[in-house]
Amino acid sequence: MGTKNIVFTIGQSFHVFSGIFGFIQKIFRVAYTGYRSVAFKNFGRDSTIEPGQVALYGEKYISVGNYCHIDTGCQIFATDKRGDESFTPEIIIGDYCHIGSNSHITAVSGIYLGNNVLTGKSILITDNAHGLTDLESLCTPPLLRPLISKGPVRIGDNVWIGEKACILPGVTIGEGSIIAANSVVTHDVPPYCIVAGVPSKVIKQFK
Repeated sequence: MGTKNIVFTIGQSFHVFSGIFGFIQKIFRVAYTGYRSVAFKNFGRDSTIEPGQVALYGEKYISVGNYCHIDTGCQIFATDKRGDESFTPEIIIGDYCHIGSNSHITAVSGIYLGNNVLTGKSILITDNAHGLTDLESLCTPPLLRPLISKGPVRIGDNVWIGEKACILPGVTIGEGSIIAANSVVTHDVPPYCIVAGVPSKVIKQFK
């Protein structure tokens, strides 16, 4: 067998094995999603959870729309009780959303994502913090401070949140906006704009 034939055969074999491996991955993803999704309040059609160190808490307060994907390593927590504290959390993720790997979404009040929201890796969306910023709170170990929420987080349709961005409590992000990578969003964001920085500021608005 000539060299060209050997290379061609190896290429064919690699293509076949890649296809088989991809098929096995897909089956495993579907099975894993089926196992994890039963605990959710609602879990939409053809939505998937990527296997691999996904941490979920309070799934009965979490709704996921249709055709969503939650990537590997994500932590999604809806906390209803912490020590003597009680909360009524809610997390609602719209249709066609993609949550990037190693992202953290945590609610004690409410976090609402519209349709077609895309996040990069390692983003944070939170509606709560450990205590206030007064002197008494700062003198208390962070783990012993009560969880305080300044209000729910609302993210409109077609929002793109860049890698390692942080969306803090009480923020509303308007439809179609882009949050630049590494931004810290502390105030409301108008629709159809780009924000960047720490804290974030509008750097361009389209409407």
